[in-house]
Order: sequence, then C-alpha cells, then structure tokens
Amino acid sequence: MRVLVTGGAGYIGSVVAESLIEAGEEVSVLDDLSAGHLAAIPPGVPVFRVDIRDRDAVLRCLREHPVDAVIHMAARSLVGESVRRPDLYFWTNVSGTLSVLDAMVATGVSRFVLSSTASVYGEPVRQPIEEGDPTAPTNPYGASKLAVEAALGWYESAFGLRSISLRYFNAAGASRLRGEDHRVETHLVPLVLRAAAAGTPIEVYGTDYPTPDGTCVRDYVHVLDLAEAHVQALHALVQGAPGRIYNLGCGGAGYSVREVIDAAERVTGRKVTVRETARRAGDPSVLIASSARARAALNWSPQHNSLEAIVGSAWAWMCQHPGGYGD
Repeated sequence: MRVLVTGGAGYIGSVVAESLIEAGEEVSVLDDLSAGHLAAIPPGVPVFRVDIRDRDAVLRCLREHPVDAVIHMAARSLVGESVRRPDLYFWTNVSGTLSVLDAMVATGVSRFVLSSTASVYGEPVRQPIEEGDPTAPTNPYGASKLAVEAALGWYESAFGLRSISLRYFNAAGASRLRGEDHRVETHLVPLVLRAAAAGTPIEVYGTDYPTPDGTCVRDYVHVLDLAEAHVQALHALVQGAPGRIYNLGCGGAGYSVREVIDAAERVTGRKVTVRETARRAGDPSVLIASSARARAALNWSPQHNSLEAIVGSAWAWMCQHPGGYGD
C-alpha cells in the first residue's frame, strides 16, 4: 500500500514512517521542514517539501504521486504558543488539514489516520479518560484538533472518506535510529535528560498537587508503540473498519514528574538538580488514558510500558546523537 505521511520529518512522524516501512508499506513524506528534520526521514523515502496550507501544492503532490492512504501528522503542537498565536494554530491545523482532505477527495483517496491529542479533553471530569468523555479544550491547540475531528465525520458522510483519530497522551522515548530533537523543547523526558547531561537544574512546576508525591502525574507512551498504533489503525481502515476515535496511552496509574526524574537518574547514573517553582496555570494534577477501546478494536498492545525502558531509549538516542540531527 502506498502511504503518505504528512509531517513525516517530525519526532513521531518519522518513527511512524519507519514502522510503516517495517510493515512492508510503500512510504512517502510531505513536510515543509519548518519543525522536522530531513535526516529523520528513513533513507530512500520520497520527500515532498510542501506546506499543507498550500492547497494547490498538496493537490498537485497527490495527483503526481498517487497514494492509497494518508497518515496526517503535520501540525503545530505547542500549547503555550497556541495561546499566544491562535491564528497560526487554526490556520495550520484546521485549514491545512482541510487542504489535505480536499486533495484526498479530489484524487479518490479514502483512508485517513489523524494524529490528534488528549488536549481535546481540557480539564477531565474523571480518570482514566475515555473517548466518550466531554471535550472542552482549554487552549487553541486542543480546539484546533477537535475542530478537525468534527470535520472528519462530515467528510465521511459526504465523500466516503473514512478516518481514525488517535488521541495521544504523552509521547516519549526513541527508536534505535530516531528520537526527539525539537528546536523548542517542551517535553519532560528530553528536558530532564538534557539537565542530567549538562548538570543544569530542571524546573518542577508545582509540588502541592493531590498526588502521592505532590507532582503532576501523566500517562507516558513509547513512540514505538504510538507508531504501531498508526499502522494498526491504517490496517483496520483497509479491512473496512468504520471511522472512530481512540485514546493512546499506557494506562495504569501513570508516572509523576518526580518519578520521571528518578528514572532519569537511574538510567544516566547522574544526579538531577531540581528547582521547584509555582504551578503552571491549567495543569491538571492527573491525566491518564483508558486505551481499552484501542486494545480491543485495533489489537494494539503497548510493548514498552516500563518508564525506565522509555527514558532509557531516549537516553541511548541522545548519547548516540549529541547534536540531534545536526541540521
């Protein structure tokens, strides 16, 4: 099957491309390289340097290089930035995605997997969060993804374009060849590992939450497991599965900020200095996913549930790539 991965030069997108190739699929990547890295794309994969907001360019790409399915990873994804610049997020994440969907309709491509986010839930009403729980985003990033999810239902009824939306919780870790190298890093695991490597302090925002150790608890899922979920979702669509939404998390009780720091110390053998600061506005104390639906319907079972396995894979990649991708 010919699969186009938009945003395939990014952290998760490049690992998705890697997993698709391992599954025997023919992969191409569409990415404007504004946040991703050319070196992250698997060797031999055709790359189309296109901005998804350029509707004509996306359509031309699909006409000149036909595909059977699209896995859509291209998006802006920084919560804080989305609050400051909501225009960028709705223009890229909503209008840009509509460009891709319209190009698919025009070229007869009817299978679409969306990279969505747990941010659509906002302040959760219960834990663990289930797909049918209320969605009330507290930032433009989550709102933009929720708007796309809503559009997908209408595209299916009008055009027969079937889709699966995957709501991530906290992606972390690395494959043997690909890891996190963000120009602006906001994720806890790489930040803690950088602090361990450099001997600099890591800031912990809030130590008075109603959790066992006072710090926020999150559901971390290994990037390889996330990538496998995309492959499984695509195969489900090929087999005729209906459009649906799935949470992706490891489940269980999650891990606190302190537990991530402790794991980083064990993995690296280095002490991490902590600087405690005030809570950040809008940070829920606990965010845990119920992934029961994905496990049952997609036959998805995370294989890297251990926090040390997740942090250890990220550390191994960082040690092998001290300068990231070097671009």
